[in-house]
Amino acid sequence: MTVRHLFLAFPLALLLWGCTEKNVPPAVIPLPVQTEPVKTGDFILSDKTILTYSQGNEELERLAGHLASELQNQTGIAVRIAENGGTPEKDAIQMLISDENSISHPEGYHLEIDDKTIRISASSPAGIFYGIQTLWQLIPVEAFSKPNDKARTVSLSGIRISDYPRYTWRGMHLDVSRHFFPKEFVKKYIDLIARYKMNIFHWHLTDDNGWRIEIKKYPKLTDIAAWRVDRTHQVWTEVSPPEPGEKAAYGGFYTQDDIREIVEYARQRYITIIPEIEMPGHTSEVFAAYPEYSCTGQTLYVQPGTYWPNTDIFCAGKDETFAFIEDILTEVAAMFPGPYIHIGGDEADKTRWKECKLCQKRIKTEGLKNEEELQSYFIRRAEKMLHKLGKRLIGWDEILEGGLAPDATVMSWRGFDGGIEAARAGHDVVMSPVSHCYFDYYQADPEFEPLAIGGFLTLKKVYGFDPTPPVLTADEAKHILGGQANVWTEYIPTPQHAEYMALPRMTALAEALWSPRDGRDFENFLERLQPHLARFEKEGTNYSKGSFKVALKPMYDTARGEYRIAMQTEQLRPDVRYSLDGALPGPDSEKYIKPIKISASTIISAGIFSDGKIMEKASTDSILMHKGIGSRITLETQPNFRYNEGGASALCDGFRGSTQHRQGHWLGFYGDDLKATIQLRKPDKVNTIRIGTLNAARSWIFAPEKVEISISADGKQFKPLQVQSPGVDVLSQKVFRVEFSANLPDEKISHLRVEILNRKTCPPGHPYAGQAAWIFTDEIIFE
Repeated sequence: MTVRHLFLAFPLALLLWGCTEKNVPPAVIPLPVQTEPVKTGDFILSDKTILTYSQGNEELERLAGHLASELQNQTGIAVRIAENGGTPEKDAIQMLISDENSISHPEGYHLEIDDKTIRISASSPAGIFYGIQTLWQLIPVEAFSKPNDKARTVSLSGIRISDYPRYTWRGMHLDVSRHFFPKEFVKKYIDLIARYKMNIFHWHLTDDNGWRIEIKKYPKLTDIAAWRVDRTHQVWTEVSPPEPGEKAAYGGFYTQDDIREIVEYARQRYITIIPEIEMPGHTSEVFAAYPEYSCTGQTLYVQPGTYWPNTDIFCAGKDETFAFIEDILTEVAAMFPGPYIHIGGDEADKTRWKECKLCQKRIKTEGLKNEEELQSYFIRRAEKMLHKLGKRLIGWDEILEGGLAPDATVMSWRGFDGGIEAARAGHDVVMSPVSHCYFDYYQADPEFEPLAIGGFLTLKKVYGFDPTPPVLTADEAKHILGGQANVWTEYIPTPQHAEYMALPRMTALAEALWSPRDGRDFENFLERLQPHLARFEKEGTNYSKGSFKVALKPMYDTARGEYRIAMQTEQLRPDVRYSLDGALPGPDSEKYIKPIKISASTIISAGIFSDGKIMEKASTDSILMHKGIGSRITLETQPNFRYNEGGASALCDGFRGSTQHRQGHWLGFYGDDLKATIQLRKPDKVNTIRIGTLNAARSWIFAPEKVEISISADGKQFKPLQVQSPGVDVLSQKVFRVEFSANLPDEKISHLRVEILNRKTCPPGHPYAGQAAWIFTDEIIFE
C-alpha cells in the first residue's frame, strides 16, 4: 500500500478568498462553520518547512508521516518531520491535540495560517485529519502540476477556520451485488468519502444478484452464489434467463483478507464501514447455494438482472435458518469492528411465508397476528444475535412493519415518514430518502445522460437536503443521526460510471450533513465547487457536469406591482438565452441578465448555450397571467415539506403543474385538507375561479373529495359559491389533471376562501386502501 494511494483522499482546490464576483469564502467543501482572513501575510510552504506533532500520539505520528510523504509526492516539496517535537516559531506545520473548549467536538478542528506557521489543532486525531483535508483544499491546483520540480514553493493566504460537523452520520453507500467492483475501486471510493469529511461507508455486500463476502463455514456462498451468467449486453429489466449448460462466470467476491485490508484502509481515514447482509428478503442468491434455508427448498440460479417480485425469502419457520444466519453474522462481526451491521429488511415479499406450513406454524406458536409480525419476529431474533456479538442492528424502514426491534436503528429510504415514525418512538434514525439521496437517479435530462434506473435528482436538490424534518420536536430530533446517499448499481456496471453518478452530488451531500444549515447558499457552493471539478479532471476521476436545465422561477415585486421571471441553473455564470413567443431559443436569442418583467400570458422558453450549441433541451412553460397573481395567501395547514416549492405563493404564481407531481409547481398535502384565504392585490371583479388538482393513484394522489369556495368583499363576511366538480375514476392507472371551477356574481371581491378536502385515505379497491392519501394543488386561477 503506497502513501500515494493512502492520501488520494486529500482534495486540491484553487483559493477563492477575495473573489470579486461576490464574497465567496475559500473553496473548501463542506463549508466550514467559521472562516476569516488573517492579514499577517502569506505562509510559504517549502523544503524549509518543518512538520511537528504532539509527541507520544501514534495516530498523529502516522498522519504526520503521510502528510510529509504526500506533499513530496504531489508537489515536490520535502518538509522535514521534527522527531523530537517542539514548536518552531516559523516555517512550521504544527499538529496539536488540545483540550481547548472551543474544539471539544470529537471531529472538530482549528486551522490557522499566518506568515509563520500552519497550525492544526483538535481534541482528537479525527479532528486533525479533517483539518488536513481542509489544508489540502487550500493548496492551489497549480502547485500539483509539476511535482518533480526542485526548489518549489507554495504560497498560502492567511486564514483562520473553526469547524465541526452538524451530524454524526455522514454516509455514502455502494451496492456491489448487482455489479462487483474491484478492491482498488472500493479504496478510491473510500478516499472520495474521506476527502469531503464523510465518516460512514455503507457496503451493500449481498442481494439477489450476487453474494460478495467470504464466509468460511459456508464456502458455496462464494463458489456458487457470487457468480451469475453475463447479461451486461442486455437492459437490466429485460435480461434473459440462463441457457442450459451456460456457465455462471460474471461476478466476484472479497476474501476475508480483502475485507480486513479495506476496513483498515477506511479506519485510517476515520471511516466506519457498515456491512449489509440482506434478510429476510433479497436472498434468492443464497438459495442457489443453500436452498434448504428457503421455504420451498428449490435450487435457484443467481439472478442476472431484475428479480421482481423477489418472492424467495429465508424460511422463518425453520430453526436451522436462524442458525445459518447466526453463523454468517458471527464471521461478519469479526471482520467489521464498527458498532452496526445492516440487515436490510426491505421489500420482503411475504408470498412464500403465506404458503409455508412451517412459517404458518411459527405464527401460531409465537402468537403472532400475521406475516408482518412474523417479519418483526425475524428481525428481533436477528437483533438478539447481533447483541450477543456486541453489535447494533440497523435496517431499512420496512423493519418498522409489525413492530420494531427494541434497539434497532432505522434507515428511512421511502421518504421521511418512516424516519419520523421511528424518531417519535425513540429510535435512532438515518435519513436516506429517495427524494434527495438516491444517486442512481438521473441528474440531468435523460436524453443527454447514460441509462439510469429512472427518477430525477439534481445537484441542487441534493444540496437542499435536510435530514431533520421540521415536524419533529427538539427531543425527537435528537434521534436523527444524520443522512446518507445510496448508489444502487443495476444500471451502473463499471467503476467509472459509479464515479459519474456519485460526483459531484457527493460534495453537495457532504455540505448538507456537515455545514450549519443557515450558512449554506447554492450559488456560493457552485463557486467553491469549480476547483474541485478541476481536481477531478486532473486526477482522472469521472464526474457529471450536471444539469444544464434552466429553472423558470416566478417572483412578484409587491412594491412595484410587477410580475417577473427569474432564470436559475446549476451551472456557474452560464450563457442563458430565452424567447417569449413560444419559439425555441437560439444562440442569438435574447441573453438573460436579470429577472424579466412579464405583463401578459405567454410561453417562455430558455436554454444554456456553449459555443453556439444548446447544452440540453430548452425549458418551456406557459405563463398564465390572471387577477390572482401577487395575492396575499394564508394557509391554515402547511403543505408537506417534500412538496412545498414556492410555498403558499405557488397557488397564484402563473404556473400550472404537469402530470409529473415532482415537477415543482404542485403543493402536496398528506392526509390533510388545504384551507387557504386569498386576499387580492385590490378589490376586483372576477368571472370564474378555476382550481387545478392531480390524480395519480399509483402515487397515492387522488382528486379531492370536495372543493368549497366562498368569496368576500371585505374579508369578514363570506358567501359560498356553487363549485362544479367533475366526476373522475380516482382508481384509474392514468395520471391526469382534475379541474374544479365556480362562476362568480357581477361584483367586486377582495378575498376568497377555499377548502380542498382530502379523501384522508386511499379509497377501497386501491392496493393500499386505508393508508393516508395525498391531494396536490397547483394554480388557483382568477379570470
